Amino acid sequence: MKASQHPPKALALLFALLLTLLPATPLMAGMLDTGALLHAANANAERAMLVERLGSGEVRDTLARLGVDPADAEARVARLTDREVADLSARLEQLPAGGASTLEVVLIVFLVFVITDAIGLTNIFAFVQPSR
Repeated sequence: MKASQHPPKALALLFALLLTLLPATPLMAGMLDTGALLHAANANAERAMLVERLGSGEVRDTLARLGVDPADAEARVARLTDREVADLSARLEQLPAGGASTLEVVLIVFLVFVITDAIGLTNIFAFVQPSR
């Protein structure tokens, strides 16, 4: 019996059929907006600054005293939209020239948490009822 060096035609047809059934993902080509890239990079830097401020010992202690787990606070900052991060950073920068005191930072973060609880996005505080 002579062994064939080429696969049978049926096997080749099967492979060709399988290749045509593979999903094809369309490529998206377009120009990148430099402003959008800079905005995203700026938002990431501001987010890192907020996480750094939340990581300070004094802020962690104050958050714990208010009943907020510091890990939850950092997770919440990570879930903020770029616009919310920019607004929060702008508020922190508008504080007196001496910089934001720890209490002011904690109060701003606490207000953000209460507002997101009130609109129903999260459920951190039992005393805040969502407006649904």
